[in-house]
Amino acid sequence: MKKKVLFVLVCAGVICITSFSVIHAKEAGPIKLKYSNYFPATHRYAILGAQFCEEIKKRTNGRVEITYYPSGILTTATKVLDGVVNAVSDIGLSHIEYTRGRFSVTETLNLPLGYSSGYVGTQVANDFYDKFKPKEWEPVHVLYLYSGGPGIIGTVKQPVRTLEDLKGLKIRSAGRPADTVKALGATPVPVEMADLYEGLQRGVVDGLMNSAEALKGWKFGDLVRYATACWQVGSVYTFYVVMNKTKWNNLPDDIKKTFNEVAAEWKIKQGTAVNEIDIEGMEYLKKSGGQVIQLTDQEAKRWEKAVEPTIEKLFKELEAKGFKRSETEAHLKFIRERIAYWTQKEAEQNIIRPYR
Repeated sequence: MKKKVLFVLVCAGVICITSFSVIHAKEAGPIKLKYSNYFPATHRYAILGAQFCEEIKKRTNGRVEITYYPSGILTTATKVLDGVVNAVSDIGLSHIEYTRGRFSVTETLNLPLGYSSGYVGTQVANDFYDKFKPKEWEPVHVLYLYSGGPGIIGTVKQPVRTLEDLKGLKIRSAGRPADTVKALGATPVPVEMADLYEGLQRGVVDGLMNSAEALKGWKFGDLVRYATACWQVGSVYTFYVVMNKTKWNNLPDDIKKTFNEVAAEWKIKQGTAVNEIDIEGMEYLKKSGGQVIQLTDQEAKRWEKAVEPTIEKLFKELEAKGFKRSETEAHLKFIRERIAYWTQKEAEQNIIRPYR
């Protein structure tokens, strides 16, 4: 009899505790996160970010709500990373060249290695991270990486058809791609994207080296008259979507699983979108009265030769930081192999491509 009474009391206690937990969970409400993105709200990258937030809410049945801050409202491009690390935001999107030196190993991806598209760059970037897991990413949790399209040279007044045409020009670029600009004979100027339109208007810079999408996404095609499609020396910007490490670690396992699933889908969406908007950017330029210039095969080889020293420069910088040359060479070899692999896959899958 006493055992039965004890059993009933224990069951009642469990029910009470469970009921209290459910009620408490309901009272606590959803997990609320903040996502900072520096792109204008109308830009495709910002729209995809907003859709990512909506998808997380949908798949968690409202258990996670993400307040979205595009246009650099919460943190500007150069401050996104520190904003995530210091919990100003919980999720952030920017690229590694806004914090040059923080991602020294990953910057190998941004060498002028002949990326033909952002889709290829996106696949290579995620392959690289998955294989090597550079320690430089440990302060944050990486949701996914993606790559902008290969840089083109856009100029306001002077067309660029040869290396000689670049001499004396001030070209906006940031981080590792700035080394490419310098190697080509121009002067790199590190202007934030949000300030570049005015910089082009005022003649602070003569042009930019950036993916073609910026001609439409940032409306630079209203000012730029000439775009040189020099993808053969395709420096790219490697973008990241990362989460505050503590915030990630505190998420329930099923919520983490949902984030991982959505992130895996979004890196594909993002990579495909990069190709599409690079094409849209060049079309926007043409409709605005601008001209797209293609390098001859002979001239492209000259450009490829000119940028070769940027690879050795990175190697020496990494050696100075304690990395073995053999390790960096292995990274570069892997990247080149994956570029070739994904370029072929892109063609086989009939993915829309801007340059080939």
